[in-house]
Amino acid sequence: MTSNLRTSASFLPGERGELLSALAEQRELLLITVRGINDAQAIQRTVVSELTLGGIIKHLTRGERVWTQILVEGDGELPDGMLDMGQYRMNEGESLSDLLDQYEGAARGTEKAVSELPDLEGDVPLPATPWSPPEREYWSARRILLHLIRETAQHAGHADIIREALDGANTTAQR
Repeated sequence: MTSNLRTSASFLPGERGELLSALAEQRELLLITVRGINDAQAIQRTVVSELTLGGIIKHLTRGERVWTQILVEGDGELPDGMLDMGQYRMNEGESLSDLLDQYEGAARGTEKAVSELPDLEGDVPLPATPWSPPEREYWSARRILLHLIRETAQHAGHADIIREALDGANTTAQR
């Protein structure tokens, strides 16, 4: 995976391009955090939680895929794997390289889907989840993109803490 996930969709004009660019920037920060680590380090826990660097990449990949499906399908159905807790763990036999390739594919899928939307305004029905309110919720494509930006930024921060506990490296110093 390249260290630059900015595709042509990141450079679309207007708000759509701005939001995709912000998401791409957060992805790039995450990629700096995992730069130079091996599979054993990617699966290693360094904090009290179960989070690992590989698990974060795997979760964000799944997140981009399910939110893109929610956005594109617009049917309010729960995407396969959205509630799978295995998405938070890098398993023995998985490689960081493969997880990063999958993340790049998910990122490109998100950018392609957003670039093809007629606008960012339309209401998209959200799937019912255990944490959902009883009534159906609707989010605009804009809000879904903002959610992906927030989720990526939050987990990039988690990854930075995990990496610093692993070997003392941090994203700021590696830029």
